[in-house]
This record gives sequence, structure tokens and C-alpha cells, in this order.
Amino acid sequence: MNNKVTYKDAGVDIDSGNNFVKLIKPLVKATYRPEVIADLGGFGGLFSLNSSKYRQPVLVSGTDGVGTKLKLAFMADKHDTVGIDLVAMCVNDIIVQGAEPLFFLDYLATGRLVPEKASEIVKGIAQGCSLAGCALIGGETAEMPGFYAEGEYDLAGFAVGVVERDNIIDGSSITVGNKLIGITSNGLHSNGYSLARKVLFDIMGLEINSPLPGLRSTVAEELLTPTRIYVKTVLNLLRDFRINGIAHITGGGLLENVPRILPNGCKAIIAKDSWEVPPIFPLLQQGGGIEDMEMFRTFNCGIGMVLAVPDKDAEEILIRLSGLNEQAFVIGEVAKCDAGGECVELV
Repeated sequence: MNNKVTYKDAGVDIDSGNNFVKLIKPLVKATYRPEVIADLGGFGGLFSLNSSKYRQPVLVSGTDGVGTKLKLAFMADKHDTVGIDLVAMCVNDIIVQGAEPLFFLDYLATGRLVPEKASEIVKGIAQGCSLAGCALIGGETAEMPGFYAEGEYDLAGFAVGVVERDNIIDGSSITVGNKLIGITSNGLHSNGYSLARKVLFDIMGLEINSPLPGLRSTVAEELLTPTRIYVKTVLNLLRDFRINGIAHITGGGLLENVPRILPNGCKAIIAKDSWEVPPIFPLLQQGGGIEDMEMFRTFNCGIGMVLAVPDKDAEEILIRLSGLNEQAFVIGEVAKCDAGGECVELV
């Protein structure tokens, strides 16, 4: 046998992988909390939980990806924000249970590893971790030739947080008369992109760098706006206020996510005109001829988080949210639900 075949000949470049790790080490280290006790490069990330801070600590975990929003990143060749989306989708899911995110791990898979592009992705992940106050303590990068189209990749990740058992927020204390406060989103976040792409590209005939009609942004600028991370805002509220339930408005929109926190016998009455809807949503609705109910079960329609709070605290919570530079509105209330009735009523 005269031919000498290497792993690189098969499409996997080990040297590129090593170079990638060197590029991202400073980004990762910048996210470390005092509890991190190992450097990047080990077989597992090590995190020492300070159990003396808690009487009965409960670990809360969440996992997610970015979905077809990645298609927009490929089209625009912009990769420094989807990592923020990845972190947001995980940490926003665990903060709704009152858990402070502690650490995050990511998984990046691609057909051919380009260290500079991959480091842009991790730059976004590290930024997301900083916004959430959690440490990026590890991850996995998989180079899989022939598995992905040229220039494409997939992202997944998971976060782990902690909450005192007595402080778990599960919606069980929600009662009739509670007010529903909606904290605004800044656009689509990371949901509904398959429908958005169909409307914008297939029906309206736009391209990735086309100006959006009536908006001061292009398709890429609007749709690659990273998902908002609500962790520090919610932790701030929890120090001083009682919050009976929190819903992260992701896939399924208000219609599918708010019922996930409602106890039996309760429904949410939501006033559709109680908040300012970002212009991208009516543009999509008109461009695709989408019915109202389809919009509210596909997109967040301008609300990223919903808090169920006692009526007497609603005004003070709104004042606090304003002080935290959040836009928030009372968007509805909790009412009694008859057996077999709808869990969400839009009025």
C-alpha cells in the first residue's frame, strides 16, 4: 500500500480543531464564576456548588437549539449573534422556575470546521452567558464531513441553575384575580422562523439584504436580532416581589405557553391591544395573510415573558421594570375557567 491517507484527507482537520480551542479560550474564561474549578479542555466541566448558601438546593436544567433561525445566519454570513439565541432559549426556560443559571455547555456540529467562523459563534455564546450571569464551562465541537451542507452547522446547548426548594415557581400559587404582566420582546426571538421565511422569501419575494417595507432595517438585521435574556431582570424582581408564575413565550406563542403555568380551574384573559406590537409582526401577518390565532400560536407577537402577580403588587412591579429599562404592560388577568373551557381568551 503506497497511498497514505490521513484523517484530514477524509475531511477532519485536527489542527483546525486545536486552533479553534486556542481562539475561544479567552472568550470562555471571561464568563467564569468563582465556582468554576477547571480550565477548558478537560473531559468534563467542573463546577463547585456552594451548598452552604442553600437549605434545600434544587438543580434546574434546560436544553434547546436555535432552530431554522440558523438559515438566516447562513444566508447573511453573520454568525456572532446566534450564540446569544442559544443561551437565551435555555436560561430563559429555567429562570421562569426561579432558578439562577449557573453554567452552560454547548454543542456545535459542522461539516468542515472553520476556526474563525466557529469562534464568532462561541463569541455569541460567551456574550449570552455574560448577560445571564452563568459560566460557559465546556462544550463539544464535532466536525462531520458529508453530514452538513457546505458552510452550514447546527447548535444545541443546555444550562443548569439552582433554586431553593421553597422558592420554586411552578404556577401552583396562581389565583383568580392575578394580573398578567407582559415584558416585551425585541422581535421574533428564535421562534416561527420557518413561517417567517416562507412569507418573506417565498410570498413577498424579498432577499436576505432587502429592506423591509415600512421598517428601518433589512431582513437580515431584523431577523438576526438576538433573543432577549431576561435572567437578571427576573432575579431582581424575585428579591422584592412575589411572582406566582412565569411563562417564557417561545414556540407556541401566548396561546400555548401561558396555559403551561395555570392551575386547574384558571384561564388567562389577554387584551390584544394592551401592548405595542413590533412592526415585524403585522408585516408578516399582512404579507402572508395569516389569521390572528395563527399569529398568536406561532410568534411571541411582542411579548417575551409573562408574569402572574398579585393584583396589589402589579403597579410596583411595573415601576421596577421601568427602572430596569424594561418595557412592560399589564396585558390581562387570571379568571375562573369552566370545565372544558379555553385556557387563554383573547379579547
